[in-house]
Amino acid sequence: MYRILLLIIGVITLSGCITAPPDNIDNACSIAKQYPKWYYDSLDSYKKWGVPISVQWAIIRKESSFIGDAKTPMDYVLGFIPIGRQSSAYGYAQALDGTWAHYQKETGRAWASRDDFADAVDFIGWYGERAHRLADVSKSNTYALYLAYHDGIAGFIKKSYRNNQFLLNYARQTQKVAYNYAAQLRRCNIPSRSWWW
Repeated sequence: MYRILLLIIGVITLSGCITAPPDNIDNACSIAKQYPKWYYDSLDSYKKWGVPISVQWAIIRKESSFIGDAKTPMDYVLGFIPIGRQSSAYGYAQALDGTWAHYQKETGRAWASRDDFADAVDFIGWYGERAHRLADVSKSNTYALYLAYHDGIAGFIKKSYRNNQFLLNYARQTQKVAYNYAAQLRRCNIPSRSWWW
């Protein structure tokens, strides 16, 4: 009985831990091999929302480098007095508090967590679907989708990104990552889905 109790406590403790980033975040096959559950979580999101896995992963690669508890840097007054983080962005998808709350309410997923990979890719799919519906952004157009993701759909419609060369460059980089991921995923041998995932 004591061993069973220890086992249950161990499982609960481990389930609350953040998963370490993949060893090679530039190779989709390596990511899928190391974390096959992530691949199938992303596949589920694709089937539900229509945003390709390569696009989902490219956004996560750019936003958090696959770090589940990623936060924005702290802002400081006088260079050393912390006054809070630059934004409320958190987790794999770097979703803002307000946008995440909107996602939870609209999808009925009140339990969803930004540091859970399955929830993060579902969020990206949901956001891509909204950008497609409200701003006519193709779900496979990583460049436009990243601009809408970063500036918000209303900002994208207003073209608020036009003079932001930094953001435009980020969008181009994210598009390139998505192209590479898509090519890699076509060639790799994905482990089969396991019942215990």
